[in-house]
Amino acid sequence: MYPRFFQFGHFAIPTYGVFIAIAVVGALALLLYFARRLSLNPNKLWNVGLIAILTALIAERLLVVVAYFSAFREHPFWVLGLASNRLPAAWIAPAALLLGLAAATLYVLADGLPFLRVLDCGALAATLPFAIASVGAFLAGAHYGLPTASGWSVTYTNPLAWLWYGTPLAVQLYAVQLYAAVAFAVIFVLLLWWLRRRKQDGELAGGWLFLAGLAGFFLDFYRPASQSHFWIHQPVFVAMVVAGGALLLRRNSGAPASSSSVGNYTGADGPQEL
Repeated sequence: MYPRFFQFGHFAIPTYGVFIAIAVVGALALLLYFARRLSLNPNKLWNVGLIAILTALIAERLLVVVAYFSAFREHPFWVLGLASNRLPAAWIAPAALLLGLAAATLYVLADGLPFLRVLDCGALAATLPFAIASVGAFLAGAHYGLPTASGWSVTYTNPLAWLWYGTPLAVQLYAVQLYAAVAFAVIFVLLLWWLRRRKQDGELAGGWLFLAGLAGFFLDFYRPASQSHFWIHQPVFVAMVVAGGALLLRRNSGAPASSSSVGNYTGADGPQEL
């Protein structure tokens, strides 16, 4: 497919990286939009998003250095380059994501924001960007699937896909990245439908955790062990389903959403500096 989006001389811009950047910008834009829909301060949610993203990005680079300190001591600039695409241990990406979420959670709690409603806003804002990132992975050959003879498959031939992501070449593979993109797009549509029908804070987050965890659990069976990190991802997906189910069960027993959670935010609009 197209692992390289653009090249100028010896400088190449990976397609997957471009789609990740689009997904991040889109997530921040959606965070502001849905913050207003849920009567949250967009400025505060902008800060929450930036804290989560920047913490995760910085943590991932630092964890790569820790995990491969001897290699990066000899080649220190690899930490900023594409060489790390095939290197990181299975635990690095989940750990970085958890650190980003933890930092954002601390900000939410310290600022006194309604935690469950912020989770609802984050679920709405993150779903479509996940679909966009999955399309980028499909085009680039990242996070590829198992070999298959099925018609729902993709065959990569570009050597850069193998060099950057270890993608098998000239082999029919499950297009699991597209499966994930479709799953997240469907979840996004369902959450939009649910938005006007929600009865209390935490419902949308519960639905997202349950559906995304369920989709991730089954999609992981279509990825090779080197891509799925099965022993790490599966417990996480199960935990997501359980947590989502717990939030959804509150729907019948918990207090209804406050009146301030319906309508649009009427305060100052636009992002502000941290």
